[in-house]
Amino acid sequence: MKIGIYGQFYHKNSGIYIQQLLDILDNNDVEVVIEKNFLELIHLHDEIDKSYSHFSTFEELDTSYDLFFSIGGDGTILRTITYVRDLGIPIAGINTGRLGFLATIQKEEIQDSIDLILKKKYVISPRSLVTVETVTPTDEFGVLNFAMNEIAVSRRNTTSMVTVHTSLNDEFLTSYWADGLIVATPTGSTGYSLSCGGPVVMPDAESMLLTPIAPHNLNARPLVIPDDTEIKLQVTGREDSYLVSLDSRIHTLPNEATVIIKKAPFKINMVVLEGNSFLKTLRKKMLWGEDKRN
Repeated sequence: MKIGIYGQFYHKNSGIYIQQLLDILDNNDVEVVIEKNFLELIHLHDEIDKSYSHFSTFEELDTSYDLFFSIGGDGTILRTITYVRDLGIPIAGINTGRLGFLATIQKEEIQDSIDLILKKKYVISPRSLVTVETVTPTDEFGVLNFAMNEIAVSRRNTTSMVTVHTSLNDEFLTSYWADGLIVATPTGSTGYSLSCGGPVVMPDAESMLLTPIAPHNLNARPLVIPDDTEIKLQVTGREDSYLVSLDSRIHTLPNEATVIIKKAPFKINMVVLEGNSFLKTLRKKMLWGEDKRN
């Protein structure tokens, strides 16, 4: 078995859990390859006798990997997908962060969780992505033109709102006068979109969400659309440019640049352990069913 490991940060008190993970994998003769910068952080904070292979780029990975561990929070998983991309390698998130809708393996449960994974007691939850491109082809976004949570357009260096002219399959929808507009996947429905009043959507729903950010036209409401819809956005405002964010990666585009957003041609495979589910995670993270008056 061959497993890749990626992490962004070395969280305080997380060393014991990282060491526990590596020990379990070593004891089960698992081939472990660690992202180079994360491996350097581990060596900086811990004394690890064994030397590990490492990778630095997507080009160094291939389909020989059985699994990828992402150590951190949901943001770390969003970084992990920039390495995995369309290789189809399943990703398991070990949560050393806070909320964790994607990183559902708790650090205190590493032993039991890894046992389940090694025994293949898990299912794969395919997650849809969205891509962005400009009407006039440029290399603005490069190969990392995709996002698993959301693509958002927003105002730049101004307190003034922007106007987001929006069309669906070349039919005009509306012009949002707001701080911006979020185009979210079902996975991203529990992220930025949720904080802006968007609905929660099941991960396997074939849909996308349009969620305005602090709209001035108060009748503007989040909209759920089929995921085969092509979305065209034209942004105008007092500034001569605006921001486009793909999960946590930010680009600046001039106002004359019209962007097209649509479903990506590949999916990301998330690991869901036996006994877990999206609904269970939702109840736990959102505190549904817990009434403090009782």
